[in-house]
Amino acid sequence: MIGAPQAAVDLAKRFEGFHRVARADPLLAHPYICPAGYWTIGYGHLCDPKHPLITEGEAEVYLASDLQTALAATLRYCPVLVTEPEERLAAIVDFTFNLGAGRLQTSTLRRRVTQRDWIAASQELRRWIYGGGKVLPGLVTRREAEATLLIRNT
Repeated sequence: MIGAPQAAVDLAKRFEGFHRVARADPLLAHPYICPAGYWTIGYGHLCDPKHPLITEGEAEVYLASDLQTALAATLRYCPVLVTEPEERLAAIVDFTFNLGAGRLQTSTLRRRVTQRDWIAASQELRRWIYGGGKVLPGLVTRREAEATLLIRNT
């Protein structure tokens, strides 16, 4: 199995961030509730609220594993991405990492990717901007970054 594209790693790190424990130890991350209401740690790794603090290196290990899972699901549901430029794969891997394989599996986005309709797929990406029933500015920016990668070579 191939590894997650570097662009997917970069997107995840940029938009998830590494949430540090500023007062106790600025080198460690603590569990926090993301805007969608899930307990996470490091770079968006789902966890238990009592998860022990982790270093940035440990967060990167979690991220690599989570992105590998997202990559496998992305290729399962969108096998056409194997032959497309890496940026397209990275965009959909980041989407899958962020929202889960189930959302990709049942989405119109998946159909547009399978059809290789990159403009329509980029428009579909831009619809996934809600968390907790509200438009989240961070998701607007993230989807725009993914859409840009998706249509870069069109």
